[in-house]
Amino acid sequence: MQNVMTRLLGTAAMLACTAPALSAQEPDGAALYREHCKECHGAAGRPTKQALGKYKDIKAFDAAFLGARSDDSLIAVLKHGAKDGKEMKAFKEKLSADEMGAVVKYMRTKFGGSGANNP
Repeated sequence: MQNVMTRLLGTAAMLACTAPALSAQEPDGAALYREHCKECHGAAGRPTKQALGKYKDIKAFDAAFLGARSDDSLIAVLKHGAKDGKEMKAFKEKLSADEMGAVVKYMRTKFGGSGANNP
């Protein structure tokens, strides 16, 4: 009986130690991009034909576009949308700040443009 209790306590201690690490895991920017951005901005960062028909000013996520914008400015567009939601809806109700940051990090990694120090 004592052996079973020792095992249970050991398992509980192990779970207690790993739980914070699991909850602190960084959001998956690639998965979030596929879920929330790909439909309009395309898998390669180029707007889809459908999106171009609906949103005349939609931009491609190339190195020039991303390099000219800071992470904060990209996150602001994710958070508030573009042109009062007429050109892009806001994602503040769907994505947390950490998730928005992960999407921006993914975009920079996938499509280029460091832009971190730009206004």
